[in-house]
Amino acid sequence: MHERSSGAELAAILRAELNRYSPGEKLPSSRVLVERHRVSPVTVSRALAELAAEGLVVTRPGAGAFRAEPRGEASRPVDTSWQEIALSAEPAGDQVPRSVDASGVLATLARPAPGVIELNGGYLHPDLQPERALSAALARAGRRPGAWVRPPVEGVPELRAWFAREIGGPGGALAASDVLITAGGQSALTAALRAVAPPGAPVLVESPTYPGMLAAARASGLRPVPVPTDADGVRTDLLADAFRASGARLFVCQPLFANPTGAVLARERRREVLRVARAAGAFVIEDDFARLLGHDDAPPLPPTLIAEDQDGTVVHVRSLTKATSPNLRVGALAARGPVLDRLRAIQVVDSFFVPAPLQEAALELVGSPGWTRHLRLIAGELTTRRNALIAALHGQLPAFVERGPGYGAAYGGDPARGGGRYVPPGGYQLWLRLPDGTDEAALAGAALRAGVAVAAGRPSFAAEPPAAHFRLSFAAAAGTGDIAEGIRRLRTACTELAVPVD
Repeated sequence: MHERSSGAELAAILRAELNRYSPGEKLPSSRVLVERHRVSPVTVSRALAELAAEGLVVTRPGAGAFRAEPRGEASRPVDTSWQEIALSAEPAGDQVPRSVDASGVLATLARPAPGVIELNGGYLHPDLQPERALSAALARAGRRPGAWVRPPVEGVPELRAWFAREIGGPGGALAASDVLITAGGQSALTAALRAVAPPGAPVLVESPTYPGMLAAARASGLRPVPVPTDADGVRTDLLADAFRASGARLFVCQPLFANPTGAVLARERRREVLRVARAAGAFVIEDDFARLLGHDDAPPLPPTLIAEDQDGTVVHVRSLTKATSPNLRVGALAARGPVLDRLRAIQVVDSFFVPAPLQEAALELVGSPGWTRHLRLIAGELTTRRNALIAALHGQLPAFVERGPGYGAAYGGDPARGGGRYVPPGGYQLWLRLPDGTDEAALAGAALRAGVAVAAGRPSFAAEPPAAHFRLSFAAAAGTGDIAEGIRRLRTACTELAVPVD
């Protein structure tokens, strides 16, 4: 079992056993716990650290761990009722709500309780992350001369050049000077939103779309305006209408393996997105988060939108995080023209720069012989897990299999593979329409009680959703066995709420 999950399980066992010890009494030594529970010393350290963080035990170097003394009488509660007014009061004429709803993001970032199967996560399972390669890269980076010297605010030049080649493609559409290094994709996306649109402005978004982008837009004071999508990506006929009706000067899209639908923007629509945006005098933020998550059966990937952009319309967002580890928060912004200066200014004001050792570690990783092998490994694993999820759904929850718009023309898949439903050839999730009348929040809660975490669809919509949906991730689960068991548990939850499954 992976150290992080087994550490949580051991912490749960020790937590239940604390009543055996008096306050101040010493717990068994780490050596005893290792032998008794047949775990590693690292697992014991993680478990004790978790209990110490909860205030249940006290660790003393060289002496061991002790049950914490009971806390004294609680102090008088602080009266914070005044904050409700201070945080809600809007200046005269301010139409933009100041509250921020991050529930859609927090739901996928929260660590599930021990024993809960994670079908809602947005990152690779630890077994798929290149932990050894990352550790080796970080160690080598730390030994590089000047690794701990303050880096340029734009980023380490060699890493900027690598991203420029990756984003611009073989045609050399981008130079290193067109790229800024960021602290991951979310930071880059937030900076792009703030750079392009002023507070209170409308911003066109795909519907459905990535909940983290909606949260970032609203936190920046922007007003998301949804534009419907289908299996070929955004409806470009409606995109033109939305620009005219809203007066927006920004459109945010995920042209490749979109979250949550997995759609790929069709070839003819790619050109139309650029044409429509240019005619409206608007920018396009291209969130290319999943380019490194293609499956074994994916055809050659289309180039980035920015590689085909001749007018400086596109601001491109890219990250290494999804294909590696949630802790390798290294990404890039690419743009041309005056907007790049504004992006640089926002980066400096928000975070100064990305730490040089982290940038150097990223360079070491992507420049190593194992990088290509890792990408091939996750391509195969994601394909296997995607197919396992599809098979489990057909076997346990056939009513959940969406008979929607079919395959995207750009990818022309085989309708026999997935029962006529769009099956994305990349990314890490399936997007399912639930049976009519399903209360998705209630079903998500029942699923958690049954031992499986899923993502409700509501946070993916900027306005009222047309139906109830779930997003099911096949990357965060431990393997195909857990995926099958997770769907079986989801069926149990459906039975509890009398949701049709056949």
